[in-house]
Amino acid sequence: MFYRENGQFKTTYKEDLQIFPITQDRIGVLLLIAFAFIGVPMLADEYMLRAILIPFLILSLAALGVNILVGYCGQISLGSGAFMAVGAYAAYNFFVRVEGLPLIVCLLMGGFFATLVGMFFGIPSLRVKGLYLAVATLAAQFFCDWAFLRIKWFTNDSASGTASVADLQVFGFPINTPFEKYIFCLSFLVVFGLLAKNLVRSAIGREWMAIRDMDVAAAVIGIRPMYAKLSAFAVSSFIVGVAGALWAFVYLGSWEPAAFSVDRSFQLLFMVILGGMGSIMGSFFGAGFIVILPVIINHALPWLGDLVGIPVSTAALTHAEQMIFGALIVWFLIVEPHGLAKLWSVGKQKLRLWPFPH
Repeated sequence: MFYRENGQFKTTYKEDLQIFPITQDRIGVLLLIAFAFIGVPMLADEYMLRAILIPFLILSLAALGVNILVGYCGQISLGSGAFMAVGAYAAYNFFVRVEGLPLIVCLLMGGFFATLVGMFFGIPSLRVKGLYLAVATLAAQFFCDWAFLRIKWFTNDSASGTASVADLQVFGFPINTPFEKYIFCLSFLVVFGLLAKNLVRSAIGREWMAIRDMDVAAAVIGIRPMYAKLSAFAVSSFIVGVAGALWAFVYLGSWEPAAFSVDRSFQLLFMVILGGMGSIMGSFFGAGFIVILPVIINHALPWLGDLVGIPVSTAALTHAEQMIFGALIVWFLIVEPHGLAKLWSVGKQKLRLWPFPH
């Protein structure tokens, strides 16, 4: 930008560059995205793509939506599984009833209807909060479970009560192999992750955080609690609904209402708690922790059992997984309530100073 001072033209080129500074963190994010698109498909086999990476990407997207509502706006929700189900069944009905509708449009329409349902059940947040709001959103979970199980129209009058999709295509390209599904889910996650990162830094994001910290003080300084809370429910439900549609279409292929039970809602909430509330990166850490932990337990416990001569059954693995998972949640709540994202931030700061403690 040029300006005139004392009869001479000067430039603020260096200052203009500071509007969008190229920081080390941004370079690291760009390199990580490039590695995810190029390096991971070259290194990962079909099992890792199908059983670990694809669930991780979709659950990261869902945890991102929950984190916007719970972490940034401070509204406790136990109905995330219901919003995922709404997104899945809405996208399914558009897919089977509207001939020729593109797959991406179907997925986004699923997120749109999840937004409507999320805003409807978010209305109680205008009057109640805390535990009472959690119970109000839990009602959405029970209502959606009943509706999708009893009303056959949602499953296209399927006799078995299950919904299934096949022959997925995007712009004429098939989405069948694990590699194609991985790239498709990764594209959604990158786009929504960048949008969410910029959204929480905008004016509406600051309103969410003001409502989270102290809603009465936020209302005094001119922030509208109704607009802030309902917008948080809308954005969160949209992202969670798209994640639910991806979970049903890309990962499962055939599903029933039990795939989006209340256990899924608790799982997403635990991802946010473990990863770090109010942190975009914490959503990825929490999803990765939830996805990878069962794999580690299922491989490590039988190996340890063979070392000491104690056989480990499948039922014992299931119980051990639940106990270890619960113990880790309690440990994180006591030792580091800000989650894995805080540990990552502290680790980066120490590495910048290492080996000089000062």
